[in-house]
Amino acid sequence: QVQLVESGGGLVQTGGSLRLSCAASGRAFGVYTIGWFRQAPGQEREFVAAHSWRGGRPDYADSVKGRFTISRDSAKNTVYLQMNSLKPEDTAVYYCAASPPYYSGSYYSATSFAYWGQGTQVTVSS
Repeated sequence: QVQLVESGGGLVQTGGSLRLSCAASGRAFGVYTIGWFRQAPGQEREFVAAHSWRGGRPDYADSVKGRFTISRDSAKNTVYLQMNSLKPEDTAVYYCAASPPYYSGSYYSATSFAYWGQGTQVTVSS
């Protein structure tokens, strides 16, 4: 079991930045792939970024490549999502999620993740 708590959301103007945090507690943090998803009103939850438990290069949705950066601080059991050059279409509730331990499948779908945080609202004004 792992518990996830997001923080760092808020209201920002177009072109601004925010850093989201996802603090994990419970079992060893390093065995989980951590993903960030977002859900806008009336839309499905969509993949944003992921950092595999194996390490290596993180993965991003095309819509955020070059603007968002996911990173993991294992000493703090925390994953961050640095969001730069924000656009109004980035407005959504952002969720972090953890895979089952040692997960080796695709992580682009929300169904691949077993544990979820409560979400944090990000609003980008035009």
